[in-house]
Amino acid sequence: MGACVGSFLNVVAYRLPRRESLLRPRSRCPACGTPIAAYDNVPLVSFLVLRGRCRHCGVAISRRYPTVEGLSAVVFAAVTAARWPDARLALWLPLSALLIAVAVSDLERRIIPNRLVLAALAYLVIAAPLVARSDLVELAAAGAGAFLALFVVALAYPAGMGMGDVKLAGVLGLYLGVGVIPALFVAFLVGAVVGIALIAREGRGARKRGVPFGPFLALGALVGILAGPELVDLYVDRFLS
Repeated sequence: MGACVGSFLNVVAYRLPRRESLLRPRSRCPACGTPIAAYDNVPLVSFLVLRGRCRHCGVAISRRYPTVEGLSAVVFAAVTAARWPDARLALWLPLSALLIAVAVSDLERRIIPNRLVLAALAYLVIAAPLVARSDLVELAAAGAGAFLALFVVALAYPAGMGMGDVKLAGVLGLYLGVGVIPALFVAFLVGAVVGIALIAREGRGARKRGVPFGPFLALGALVGILAGPELVDLYVDRFLS
């Protein structure tokens, strides 16, 4: 299921930032424009069968497509293995899909589409009362806290933090609850490590290079899904008890 979702996420990550329809036209080769037949659109398998090339024009297919499909399969399997049979999988699996789409879009186009964030918010409004009714107060508080935390960072350092990141952080809090705390910690930690590595390699020029923060938030959120509450409990037991 994750691989199939990943195939759709490729469409989402490509078309949404360009303000194109997700439904029309059908998926087609970007080189020759030929619509892709259903038998050539099987996640991962078709790429291998076609040896990474369009059946009609022979142009190489971007490796992004099988990468996103494979990553989605791994992430869905990992989240399900870690959280089954928790009913909140109905929140966390769609969130996992959102994270992958956000990471790809931000890496390629330096944008986190508002329609992605709004769709995630709309789904949450419907699903959360059904599968996480007892946690609604926690989710609302976490969403507000995460939004405000990154909003302050964006005000203090507007060149390094966009409002897309701020809105995404708020949505992550609404989905993860207390698990958003280690999620943000991991995002900032990994982002800092990457930033330091770029400065060490490129010198002062790296300071002018824009590094999208969305992928770091996505990575942190995945940690929050897989082990967020456990990490918070571990910290409380070790340092606050």
